[in-house]
Amino acid sequence: MTLESALRMTEILLGCALLQQSLEHCVGPRDEQRVAVPRALLCVALALGFLPLLVECLLLGFSALTLRRFDGPYNGGSDRMSVLILICICLTHLAPTLRLQEASFGYLGVQLVLSYAMAGWVKAVNPEWRNGEALRKVFARSAYPVAENLRALARAPCLMHRMGWTVVVFELAFPLALFNRGALAVALVLAALFHAANACLFGLNRFLWIWLCAYPSLWWLQSRLFSA
Repeated sequence: MTLESALRMTEILLGCALLQQSLEHCVGPRDEQRVAVPRALLCVALALGFLPLLVECLLLGFSALTLRRFDGPYNGGSDRMSVLILICICLTHLAPTLRLQEASFGYLGVQLVLSYAMAGWVKAVNPEWRNGEALRKVFARSAYPVAENLRALARAPCLMHRMGWTVVVFELAFPLALFNRGALAVALVLAALFHAANACLFGLNRFLWIWLCAYPSLWWLQSRLFSA
């Protein structure tokens, strides 16, 4: 995968992901609509490849307005990842040399790897994740729309313990996938399925689409590192 194709794929995926978020607010209060409607149009333009640098800069401006409207990233990590992707692809377009373009886009891939590895480390040093209590609480008392029949899983401590450690081990081992093309493909599929499960079980749908947007950067970065 070339830098140009990976960048274009990232822009298409990001345009679609941000369009979904914008459409949610197009039916909200009027002050949200004033930001969401033009933002949705910009997302379509980004996905179609129309003046990408200008569109990305404008989307960054709308992201700042959204952060101000909600006093910060109200969707946490997904909002931060959205801004990170926009900044990285903007810098890739602005960079005057190929080396700087690769550094700007590759930084996104590095941050993607760290997002999994650091999440795994934070869980590993947390006693409640090591004994399964954290995951049990998620199913038992989470405010997310978990189906009532799934709440019964909280009464299976052994299952919670195994599931918790599965997540921890996978996230910690994710950086190792960079050393093999096939392993990276499997890791990205498993990571996507993990986010899809979180979207279905807990309503964390934005994490699925935004993290998918960064996958082309990691796929390109791995091939670039080994070609060097």
